[in-house]
Amino acid sequence: MSQNAYLPKLGRIAAIKEEVAGARAIKTFRIEFVNGDGFEHDCGQCAMISVFGKGESMISIASAPHIKDYKQFSIMRTGRVTTALHDLNVGDVVGVRGPYGNKFPVKDWKGKNLIFIGGGCGLAPIWPVVQTAVKDRGQFGKITVFYGGRSSRDIMYRNELEKLRGDVDVHLSIDAQEEGWDGYCGFVPANVMTKAPKADNAIAITCGPPIMIKYVIQNLKDLGFEDDMIYTTIENKMKCGIGKCGRCNVGKDYVCVNGPVYSWAALKDLPQEY
Repeated sequence: MSQNAYLPKLGRIAAIKEEVAGARAIKTFRIEFVNGDGFEHDCGQCAMISVFGKGESMISIASAPHIKDYKQFSIMRTGRVTTALHDLNVGDVVGVRGPYGNKFPVKDWKGKNLIFIGGGCGLAPIWPVVQTAVKDRGQFGKITVFYGGRSSRDIMYRNELEKLRGDVDVHLSIDAQEEGWDGYCGFVPANVMTKAPKADNAIAITCGPPIMIKYVIQNLKDLGFEDDMIYTTIENKMKCGIGKCGRCNVGKDYVCVNGPVYSWAALKDLPQEY
């Protein structure tokens, strides 16, 4: 992190990919630091992205730590800053400061089966863990990915997910039946319950809409997962990144300082304000 926490580094947009179109559009930006003046990060951390003259927004870093050439951010168009980001082009320069927050304890999960459960744009915060587990495939047991969108047009990282098949069990879902869709139809928690992954020697990592996370955790508990076997991130609560503005508190915790990554064993004791 820079000595001045509020001073962004300059990053140039190297590539833009349209993941999802429509009212809830998602674009993936690859940003290269100008003059190589970047920073290292861990799985689960976030960065503040600024569009000069418009403002800044905290975004999960969606690329794995072993990828050094760029940082990837998958951003849904939801407000003034994210709309300004969506209007940018390849070659434009933005501000990037960070990294902020704690991390997923990936090293502690070696030898375990990993089950990733994502919904909507919530795949982005856990994607670095997926990438890391795939890169170090021999260090982990069975890897399973559940991911769902409202429709087939809302499936982000579609090509990347398809490429995982073979080494990874990939279970895609959409909310309602569509012609030509051969995956699961229904909500993500129901898909998890249908496939019923085993809790033995496993860790489950989930992120998505709060209502999805609530039912995913409930279903995982029904499948025998203990509280310390379930991890999530509440990166949507991150604000200034350093616990100074005081807008990220959940009960006694400042998410910018204590999170955004929590085990359910830790998170369940906090007020359900996320």
